[in-house]
Amino acid sequence: MAIEVRLTPRATARFDTIRNRVYTWINTFERLNLPSVLSGWEDVPELASSVERIATSETACPAKTLPINEMVLHIHVYQPSDSDSFEEFANSTGARDDDDETMAASVCELPNRSWEGLWDSLIYAEDIKTKLLDYIHATLLLSDAGVDFNLVSWNRVVLLHGPPGTGKTSLCRALAQKLSIRLSQRYSQARLLEINSHSLFSKWFSESGKLVQRLFTSITELAEEDDSFLVVLIDEVESLTAARAGAMAGTEPSDGLRVVNALLTQLDKLKHRKNVLVMSTSNLVKAIDTAFVDRADIIQYIDLPSRDAIYEILRTCLCEIIKKGIVAQTIVPTLQNALIYERTLRAESTDPLPATDEPRDKQRKLAFRLLNLAAKCREQQMSGRSLRRLPVLALAKYIGIGNVMSCGPQTTVNGTLNQPSEKPDVDVWLDGLERVVEEQAKQHEKLV
Repeated sequence: MAIEVRLTPRATARFDTIRNRVYTWINTFERLNLPSVLSGWEDVPELASSVERIATSETACPAKTLPINEMVLHIHVYQPSDSDSFEEFANSTGARDDDDETMAASVCELPNRSWEGLWDSLIYAEDIKTKLLDYIHATLLLSDAGVDFNLVSWNRVVLLHGPPGTGKTSLCRALAQKLSIRLSQRYSQARLLEINSHSLFSKWFSESGKLVQRLFTSITELAEEDDSFLVVLIDEVESLTAARAGAMAGTEPSDGLRVVNALLTQLDKLKHRKNVLVMSTSNLVKAIDTAFVDRADIIQYIDLPSRDAIYEILRTCLCEIIKKGIVAQTIVPTLQNALIYERTLRAESTDPLPATDEPRDKQRKLAFRLLNLAAKCREQQMSGRSLRRLPVLALAKYIGIGNVMSCGPQTTVNGTLNQPSEKPDVDVWLDGLERVVEEQAKQHEKLV
């Protein structure tokens, strides 16, 4: 069981000290919920002065709670960087005096505070995230055991493909962040290097292959630090392989062929470094060269979210605006509870929208409305990116910014206390979300 302990930016305590203190504190529990954010550490002086958050991670175990004595605890202490600055690699062969320099890649130090919570926000029907984590640990296990590469081979290359807006690039970044935390005891540093695929082509004939070699020379130099873990992200990898396909067909210059050949050669060199992981994404999988696909250990399709996944995405959106005080306090049922309500409804053939004011009936009504809205979103094949902007559109078009702004804190005007207006009810937001979805359905019909 992984326990993630996030430290405050100004914490100076040694990681080992915090790790041992957290281990002692957790062992005072009888059971732990999976996953969950733990509380109570604020009462421990050594932790209260340095820790910001303690949470149990997701697990393949089907149980929602386990006794402490049945767990093997792995405590990961980390201190995310507050810096948003990126080191950029300029790419130029110097072949011409007027050779334009392009930013071939950007390097981000991990873990990074700007990507905190990104992993949890990604919701998929399948257990894709755990599958990717297990893959990394498997490659490290085989590397540490000294398995003969000639007999058992792996390339440390992952390809994520699927429709736009399904979170492929976000998943790569979130995985890099998660690995920097989980491998913090093994690697003192972690970096994410995002390659700009378009920068690997030069306007000068025969120079593109050299750009690839120059970039991967820089990557190799970073990977030579044994205490550093490096994740290389090649976004929209089809922009490279499509050029190779065009070159073979005679519709593109042979320089494109040199680019992909150079890329494949460099990937073959990197696979022997156990501190490097290559992630790639594509919206057009049919354009990807078979030689690149063959090097991918994992080829994972990232589909549009299912109805249940959409429910969870919408639920997290509502929970966030409720937490920030924009919507009146209410409990939004989890997906598990919503499915229980749905099964009960089918068994009893009762009214799905009860009219009573009982808290349980209100939650059932909210769950049914969200399930129905999720089903409509699924019919429209909405992506995760589209779903998460629905609250913004609902607020702008149908709820009214003025209605929310008037719900601020109490103020005094000429010495008279001004009572704030009531915050919009969650039903008002659901009305707005439903109207936005209906409007977008009409707009999509016009595009066809």
